[in-house]
Amino acid sequence: MTDDVTPVVRGRGLVKRYGRVTAIDHADFDLMPGEILAVIGDNGAGKSSLIKAIAGAVQLDEGVIEIDGVPTRFRSPIEARNAGIETVYQNLALSPALSIADNMFLGREVYKSGFMGKYLRMLDKKHMRDFARAKLTELGLMTVQSINQAVETLSGGQRQGVAVARAAAFAKRFVIMDEPTAALGVKESRRVLELIKDVRDRGLPIVLISHNMPHVFEVADRIHIHRLGKRACVIRPGDFTMSDAVAIMTGAMQPPEAAAA
Repeated sequence: MTDDVTPVVRGRGLVKRYGRVTAIDHADFDLMPGEILAVIGDNGAGKSSLIKAIAGAVQLDEGVIEIDGVPTRFRSPIEARNAGIETVYQNLALSPALSIADNMFLGREVYKSGFMGKYLRMLDKKHMRDFARAKLTELGLMTVQSINQAVETLSGGQRQGVAVARAAAFAKRFVIMDEPTAALGVKESRRVLELIKDVRDRGLPIVLISHNMPHVFEVADRIHIHRLGKRACVIRPGDFTMSDAVAIMTGAMQPPEAAAA
């Protein structure tokens, strides 16, 4: 990490306790511009709490998070979203009965201008359909029959694609992806990985939480290894093997000093 580049996200001394259990133990975190940062760790290592703290879903007890160099404390995921941070959750957070376009704008619906929108609260469905179609086309996802079809009629990969497209369409700062390929087959996982790289290539940094080591080593620019509530080290995929990463993650191998936090 170069000293002259301001991280998109910089966390120092982050602490989160649940009673007598310390989930985040004076952890550090850095997301650099234009990168895919994978976050890996054993179950119970605290990586989910760390990411939730950054996304505003968990309130820290101690520590400072800076967004683009400015100390920031989000009190809710809505505040984080309003600041340009989008999260793609493992369960997708999509409404199966709604259309693709409606899901893209879920919680941020666009109303018609003038009297019809202001007083009658009529939605501008054409604008939302056109916007959704354009964003899906940009990411090569227009394999669906209609932008108006219900999400429940889509395959798992297509649903994940809609969630990724929604995040990419509205994110201004960065995107968090929580196990985006966990429930997908080989072919659909491949498409989602390509989507992740496409989003990165458009200039949006990505935090990727995953247990799938081959996927992590394929797409990540750097890998944040979380152990016992804190950052053990950050490595580059070209410098270490998957076995090395797992060994560091489980404590079987000491973190390399040059890469240690």
